[in-house]
Amino acid sequence: MITGDQLLIKQINKSIVLNTIRKKGIISRADLANITGLNKSTISSLVDELIKDGFVEEEGPGESKGGRKPIMLMINSLAGCIIGIDLDVNYILVILTDILANILWQKRINLKIGENKEDIICKIIDLIDEAISNSPKTVKGILGIGIGVPGITDYKRGIVLKAPNLKWENVELKKIIEERFNLKVYIDNEANTGAIGEKWFGAGKNARNFVYISAGIGIGTGIIINNELYRGSGGLAGEMGHMTIDINDHLCSCGNRGCWENYASEKSLFNFIKEKLESGEKDEYLNVDNIDRLDINDIVGFAEMGSSLAKISIEEISRNLSIGIVNIVNTFNPDLVIIGNTLSGIGDYLLNTIREYIDSKCLVSRYNDVAVEISKLGMLDRAIGAVTLVISELFSYPGL
Repeated sequence: MITGDQLLIKQINKSIVLNTIRKKGIISRADLANITGLNKSTISSLVDELIKDGFVEEEGPGESKGGRKPIMLMINSLAGCIIGIDLDVNYILVILTDILANILWQKRINLKIGENKEDIICKIIDLIDEAISNSPKTVKGILGIGIGVPGITDYKRGIVLKAPNLKWENVELKKIIEERFNLKVYIDNEANTGAIGEKWFGAGKNARNFVYISAGIGIGTGIIINNELYRGSGGLAGEMGHMTIDINDHLCSCGNRGCWENYASEKSLFNFIKEKLESGEKDEYLNVDNIDRLDINDIVGFAEMGSSLAKISIEEISRNLSIGIVNIVNTFNPDLVIIGNTLSGIGDYLLNTIREYIDSKCLVSRYNDVAVEISKLGMLDRAIGAVTLVISELFSYPGL
């Protein structure tokens, strides 16, 4: 009789073997045994199961170290497909990937700010349908759907508790999507998905402790401590965009006053420009008629072409973002800060300003260096992170 403990140990060993193959890319059974410490017969049995399950394939003979050439193993990337969704205030990005997060198909559509919840959910469903119709034939089909949402989420139950910029409250998004598609669905805060994506596949791969900052229409933070996502006691950690910078100033969409994202987000950058234009400031490139049709890339482009107002607005937002990052570095003492989402498009000027503020104003950085980088995954980081919600579960419990 096989006991529960034996099944658990087998499952753990299977996960170890699968993850070792993933990390190494291509490896022999003998090297698997040496790296994992499992005996050769256990390795052989587990590998045979993983091949039967469709997660591992034999690549062919490798280099001989004396004797027969070993048969090399690698992940079968097309064991199945995964759908990742980055839901933002003004767009939806959907990607279809293999089980190693290689993108097979993607589509982005724009949303009108303030669009109603029902219409947005209908658009998400239509995009999932489109992703499924574009998926190649695989062993296990669609393995799951991950969704990153700009707000406070109950990630265990898949409920969007509050998304101030979307004006959503207590939306059972996981239930809605699972009932429609009969697939496993994972919901998380978009800054958390950004952090997870960077940890598995991006700039955070080699950092044990880092903070990912999603600086877009709003600001969110995903916190990795000792290689794990920090969620806090109720799973709600990371809402640092709503730390108070000025208690007597702007009313925020969350209901508080003076939140950091009111001064350091894409939304605040455009509000800053509008206030300047409405007060009578003249600019060769920016005016009250065109400002609502522009995005951050336009502002960066105008700054490079000589727009004084574009330059001033970028300087203002970069300083304000840097002030909040100094507080974060003082709080968490990370190895690395990663900037993602639309404001990362400011590029070197933003990075240099953040580094300057950390060097001059941050207490802990005098004793411990902290690196600052733009997301290596670009605007795909949160969608890839949403895919990783599924991948991490898959590689923990292969075959389930």
